[in-house]
Amino acid sequence: MKKIAVSIGDLNGIGLEIALRAHEQISQWCEPLYCIDPKMLSWGATMLDIDLPKDMQVIPSKGVFEITPGLATKASGKASYHSFLKALELVQSGQADALVTLPINKEAWKKGGVVYKGHTDALSHLLKEDAIMMLGCKSLYVTLFTHHIPIKEVPKKITKKALSQFLIRVHESLHVKPIGVLGLNPHAGDGGVIGKEERRIEKAIQKANEILDEEVFKGPLVPDTAFTPNNLTQMTHFVCMYHDQGLIPLKTLYFDESINVSLGLSVIRTSVDHGTAYDIAYKNENPSTQSYQNAILKALFLAAN
Repeated sequence: MKKIAVSIGDLNGIGLEIALRAHEQISQWCEPLYCIDPKMLSWGATMLDIDLPKDMQVIPSKGVFEITPGLATKASGKASYHSFLKALELVQSGQADALVTLPINKEAWKKGGVVYKGHTDALSHLLKEDAIMMLGCKSLYVTLFTHHIPIKEVPKKITKKALSQFLIRVHESLHVKPIGVLGLNPHAGDGGVIGKEERRIEKAIQKANEILDEEVFKGPLVPDTAFTPNNLTQMTHFVCMYHDQGLIPLKTLYFDESINVSLGLSVIRTSVDHGTAYDIAYKNENPSTQSYQNAILKALFLAAN
């Protein structure tokens, strides 16, 4: 049975509750290794009034503090980062087959002195590899050309060379076609009337398809019609120019089941595609575990292939 290193996420959020509630199910698929201080696990379970499963395998990570539900704190940020580092260490050392991350809070990471904006940024820097962020489910996957940067910086990132190389890496990771590539501007620029970026996007698509010697990528697609039901019958994978261009339709259509997958890395990493949900943390509102379960299943699939 494959071993999955689980980064427990921000303990002031819903990550621990999701892990505990889903443990029985995912233990039928793999051996989950939970990276958390044993005291924190016990305290959190007591606060949630959930009995600790006797077969939970705990890999201690740094971070003992008072859980304060719903708050982004320095302590919770540090602890979630140490959990992530421990889980990554397990995969790199061969003690686990893949890494699955539960949600962190970026503000808490910043308060805790963590210099990265999130897991994907951290993985890129720590592994010295360029991680590609893909999110979705079997009905729709979106891959982000840019992610955690201000929108005003997106246009200058779009160059023929950078985008064509990105597209080729996406194909090498997925081996699927067709893949739709969205334009940046309304109406995909209307032939340059509303913006010039689509000309660079078109040239990048042409270059990537030329190098791949097949018509893998199609576009630039008009963003406001790319995700219509008719279009989704023709393709399920898309490359989006910026974060919200892909995440708004995905979370509107498939919020509970979508996941985050880091492509192009030497380690396998998947994640839930939702945040810490501070507003319902430790209130026993039974948050959905579907995204977490799907992240586990995707990690197992990737580890087996």
